[in-house]
Amino acid sequence: MAQIVDTQEDQPGGRSLGGRGASSHERRSTALPTAKSRIRYAVVLTILCVLAGGFAFGVLAVGNPMPVGSDGFWRIAKMRTTNITVMLIVAFCQAMATVSFQTITNNRIITPSIMGFESLYTVVQTSSVYFLGVAGVVALQGRVQFVGQVLLMVALAMMLYGWLLRGKYGNLQVMLLVGIIIGGGLGSVSSFMQRLLTPSEFDVLAARMFGSISNANADYLPIAIPLCLAAGGALWFKSRQLNLMALGKETAIGLGLNYKRELLQTLFFVSILMAVSTALIGPMTFLGFLVATLAYQFADTYDHRKIFPVAVLTGFVVLSGAYFVMKNIFYAQGVVSIIIEMVGGVTFLIVMLRKGRL
Repeated sequence: MAQIVDTQEDQPGGRSLGGRGASSHERRSTALPTAKSRIRYAVVLTILCVLAGGFAFGVLAVGNPMPVGSDGFWRIAKMRTTNITVMLIVAFCQAMATVSFQTITNNRIITPSIMGFESLYTVVQTSSVYFLGVAGVVALQGRVQFVGQVLLMVALAMMLYGWLLRGKYGNLQVMLLVGIIIGGGLGSVSSFMQRLLTPSEFDVLAARMFGSISNANADYLPIAIPLCLAAGGALWFKSRQLNLMALGKETAIGLGLNYKRELLQTLFFVSILMAVSTALIGPMTFLGFLVATLAYQFADTYDHRKIFPVAVLTGFVVLSGAYFVMKNIFYAQGVVSIIIEMVGGVTFLIVMLRKGRL
């Protein structure tokens, strides 16, 4: 936030007498106020960059039959860059959306998943197979269908939650409770339809219910990337407003912030990021929570302009690391949600047990 510089000129008697014979010193208040904190942040950022580069190169190189650096190596590596791009997009979306959402709700436990995006994705996928059979999965593929799913998720989120927040008694607590109820209701509808599917149809559907890099289609990237950059860039430029909102509603309003407008705008951008991520690879319930929790610990600052880069890099390291392990150890290429849900679930329990200290 504001930078405070306090310069004093002291005499032995304790009085300030202009500049004659005086000594001065500076005191600064910033997001990283001490040299130790700045060094720590730089070290953390460097380590994350090295890990991200290492895992990215591992995904491109391990299992590549051609010698490293040869033309054949780069041809095969180029074919794998789609997976790297997808992981980067998902990490960016989940990190930016979760950190921003936890800020506006003043709660580091809940995530944007509570808004029902994953339940809506499940209903759309299940309904397509239920009404159209196995061909329903194919019917949902394509740029038009991808854009349609994103628009549907964002429109429903803004219609419902925007209405709740604008209401006379509207508040975030009511919005979150409604999100839980809607998510549970949509989940029940999906479960009912899934029980009526044939075994072969259910097998095809089950593959879509796991968050998997292999679910992504390279044709969606020209649409997903601009949406992510636009929504993420908007949240980045709102970092100062998010810093104020993190102080609480009353304090932010007292400092002159138009709280309701900023809340709705942030919710809109969060909805876009979550819709793109979910429509691209499927549900990833604990990824955002895991990434945000680690980012808060790594960055150790209140400033969102410092937290966002750490969160995005952490998300990419988690995704690419899980992808590398699943592909080269368990030979389950693309199904990263298995490791992420396990590690994220354990992390969630740990945070819940010691949340009084966070």
